[in-house]
Amino acid sequence: MKTALKYINSSDLFDGIIAETVTLDFDSRRRRRIRLTTDQGNAFLLNLPEVETLREGGILVLDSGEGIAVKAAAEPVVDIVCAKTAELVRVAWHLGNRHLPTQLLEDRLRIRQDHVIEEMVIILGATPKRVNAPFDPEGGAYGHGETTGHGHSHGEENKHGHSHDH
Repeated sequence: MKTALKYINSSDLFDGIIAETVTLDFDSRRRRRIRLTTDQGNAFLLNLPEVETLREGGILVLDSGEGIAVKAAAEPVVDIVCAKTAELVRVAWHLGNRHLPTQLLEDRLRIRQDHVIEEMVIILGATPKRVNAPFDPEGGAYGHGETTGHGHSHGEENKHGHSHDH
């Protein structure tokens, strides 16, 4: 079985042949070691040195030197729009305060579908729209790209003074 031993976050940085593609939802793109199947039906082993968040347009480099292009699958998400930029920033602050994985797009925010959060953004003056689209949330500053869980430390070096009791 072919094995992917390296991940490159942009196809621009890969000078080999891209032989196949693999389409994965967000949760399936945060991996280190797993058996996967390409869109063309060929199995391969993902065996990276550490956990990576595989991004749309990234390349998994096989032991043969060929590449597999990573594609983000469409999944149930909510696009959030506001009439004014300041309102969108306010909504983004509330989402961040709740540690919700959020994708920052040019004119909107994107989150996973969650009826409670959708109600909150309506109260904040935003318009949520349910769509099926790729989800590629912003990586956490403390987690160096980690976007699942809290993504930051709670050790002595990071006393940011708020509770995580939900």
